[in-house]
Amino acid sequence: MTKYAKDLEVAVTAVRLACRLCTTVQSRLLAKETQSKSDESPVTVADYGSQALISWALERALPKGTFSMVAEEDSDDLQAESAGPMLARITELVNETIKADGSITDAEPLSQEEIVIAIDRGRSPGGPEGRHWVLDPIDGTKGFVRGDQYAVALGLLDGGEVVLGVLGCPNLPLASMDVEAARKKGEPVGSLFAAYKGAGTTVEPIDGSSPPTKVRVSSVEDPAWASFCESFEKKHSDQELTGGIAQVLGVTAPPCRIDSQAKYGAMARGDAAIYLRFPHAGYREKIWDHVAGCCVIEEAGGVVRDAGGNKLDFSKGRFLDLDRGIIATNARLMPVVLAAVQTVVKGQQPHGTPAKAHA
Repeated sequence: MTKYAKDLEVAVTAVRLACRLCTTVQSRLLAKETQSKSDESPVTVADYGSQALISWALERALPKGTFSMVAEEDSDDLQAESAGPMLARITELVNETIKADGSITDAEPLSQEEIVIAIDRGRSPGGPEGRHWVLDPIDGTKGFVRGDQYAVALGLLDGGEVVLGVLGCPNLPLASMDVEAARKKGEPVGSLFAAYKGAGTTVEPIDGSSPPTKVRVSSVEDPAWASFCESFEKKHSDQELTGGIAQVLGVTAPPCRIDSQAKYGAMARGDAAIYLRFPHAGYREKIWDHVAGCCVIEEAGGVVRDAGGNKLDFSKGRFLDLDRGIIATNARLMPVVLAAVQTVVKGQQPHGTPAKAHA
């Protein structure tokens, strides 16, 4: 067994548990299960429940004293007296989910205090030393609330290097990004992508009903034939700028806009050839928005860089310091895309001149 195979097994089990809880909540989302954090982004009981479940599952499966997690949520907003009903609901959902999993027979019900402790294990600062699990319990919360795409995204850093990634995408069809078409055809909806260093990337039904299959990124070499994806929310990415980059590249297909790191999964199996993310000025990227997705794409043969052509450095803590923007594509297209990015972002030549693919 290779170095990270057991870690992947544990991670997949934890992500499946969290996806079960998230699917339950999304199917019967109630107004009282949604509140706003101080940054005004919507938060549901599923965010907290997902983080608590994954923290609990990892901590009990890994060697004692080795577990460190960098995660999006903390319990601060649950400490207010007004949040009591929400904490009770989170606790109820977590315990229901554990009980419904037939493989877990030795777990005692968790108390509200234990739920808070599990959530707050995600307060690790990360850094270049040791092993740190990195979690976004629901990446794409707004997509989740709308009933659209979201992902439970779990990765592992070892010595500051991304070595493992799992993406649970409950609303992403197994064979494409077209949810409506998949449901009309009776095709499975719900994809789980898994990867670890040197082992490639696989996709399988989120319920584990069939074995994993290897996937590869798109082999398209001419940007005119490439499709690109970007964030659904305009506030998450400068769509005018990415449109300018696509124009310079000569891309003719309209952008595919979906929420969350589900984009990374779709890219890993070739649904799109280019991913462009250019947040508006002043935004600082968090590592949990990219660790799992980067591993999934890179193990599928793709490349992830910032706008300066640099590898993403996850060793600095909870944030990424970037040359503006993140790009993912295949190795042949990356130089062409970077040239187009420089053209638009740095103003090296006028818009509208298509970049030529390298031979």
